[in-house]
Amino acid sequence: MSKLVMHFSAKTLTSSTMAPHNMLTTRTARLAARLFRETLCFRCQRRLVSSSYPPTLTIGSQTYPTDSWTNTPSSILAAIPRKLHLQDSHPLALTRSLIESRFPRYTSHTTLPAVVTTHQNFDSLSFPPNHPGRSPSDTYYINSSTVLRTHTSAHQADLFRASNSPFLIAADVYRRDAIDRSHYPVFHQIEGAHTWSMSSSSIAEIRAETEAIPAPPVRIEVEDTNPPFHAQRNPLQAQHDPELTTAMAAHLKRSLEGLIGTVFARAPRPASQANEPIKARWVEAYFPFTSPSWELEVLYQGSWLEILGCGIVQHSILDGAGAGDRAGWAFGLGLERVAMLLFGIPDIRLFWSTDERFLGQFRGLGMEGAWPRFEAFSKYPACYKDVAFWVAEHTGSTAGGGGAGPAPSATTAGFHENDVMELVRGVGGNIVEDVRLVDEFRHPKTGRRSLCYRINYRSLERTLTNEEVNGLHEGVRRELVEKLGVELR
Repeated sequence: MSKLVMHFSAKTLTSSTMAPHNMLTTRTARLAARLFRETLCFRCQRRLVSSSYPPTLTIGSQTYPTDSWTNTPSSILAAIPRKLHLQDSHPLALTRSLIESRFPRYTSHTTLPAVVTTHQNFDSLSFPPNHPGRSPSDTYYINSSTVLRTHTSAHQADLFRASNSPFLIAADVYRRDAIDRSHYPVFHQIEGAHTWSMSSSSIAEIRAETEAIPAPPVRIEVEDTNPPFHAQRNPLQAQHDPELTTAMAAHLKRSLEGLIGTVFARAPRPASQANEPIKARWVEAYFPFTSPSWELEVLYQGSWLEILGCGIVQHSILDGAGAGDRAGWAFGLGLERVAMLLFGIPDIRLFWSTDERFLGQFRGLGMEGAWPRFEAFSKYPACYKDVAFWVAEHTGSTAGGGGAGPAPSATTAGFHENDVMELVRGVGGNIVEDVRLVDEFRHPKTGRRSLCYRINYRSLERTLTNEEVNGLHEGVRRELVEKLGVELR
């Protein structure tokens, strides 16, 4: 599911201080506003389509034809074999193993292919044809019917179809996004799902399973003031029996409370709080693919952190997978944000580092014993460069992927900020730490729009020379003109 709540783990690790009863209204309004803005952009969206793409792309052992939808650069393709969540003693692999340890009966899928069809990524989850998540501004297209998965849920329907067994999916996922210390175009998610027969006999089975879930290794105080479902705020699905949904919700919450206890038992806390219980709360939420839905927040270092999202799977998804006689729950979270919290890793780029000063700090770690906090090596100086340009704004049709027709050229379609991010990342790679819009204005006479972005060039491993940075920045300026059709100022 996309960063517009395509998936439970889409959010970055943020704090929230709102009262629980206000949070759903605020988030729903924020989501509606974001969807409206993104839909407007979607209508005029450009794609970074280059004639430099070869007729075919080979990814692993498979070869795919390219077309006017192809927008996946070689730098992203090169990340596919890395599989950080499977590398021995890597912080992401350790975090994955820690989460998996709470679900010993679940089948764990960790090697599912990154390339999926638009049907798997969107249609199987009932994405409408004009959903912003289908836009090439958000998604890496191999061709009009094939993408790099934007969420682990792309495999959900296939697994529901294949087996009734509960499962976990851990995988690398791909999204065009902003550039800063908490966003990267390749990141990792883990999700889980459990289903039961919709027969009345399942209720006793679910309750017995709930009672058998092991207690977490630390005490947890959980605030849960809302009912299992609510007609307006968090509705029960028409196909579901209220008692069955109540039983599934209790099983889901007990499972995830245990997960939170396991994770935060390893999170560093002041000695004065070592024996205090972990405080958590359930908050009603909205996700398009579950209902009712919730977020689980944890009070950590004085702030409420949104850790994961979950809910009762929409019956249409199970029905479409040939499992319409079953009901169940699903949850999802991001591995990077949990690992950053557990290990104190300040920059998401570090997970991709091959520097021994980073990797050596975690070598030999396992599920036994304490995990050390990351010790930063010398921070190298930043170099800031600004680039300002006039935007050529035109409109064009960009219906979602899946054989929707040819993509417009880069210089005739509308402007989207993710195009700038992708272009800068393509030129500077991991040397670019941050890109921010620092100025925007519209000329009062001509109506033309001017944007100014500030790029922070900083290597994690060495001091950059002026010549290097100037060369990279000149490359960014040149690409902006050639690929986005802007006029430099």
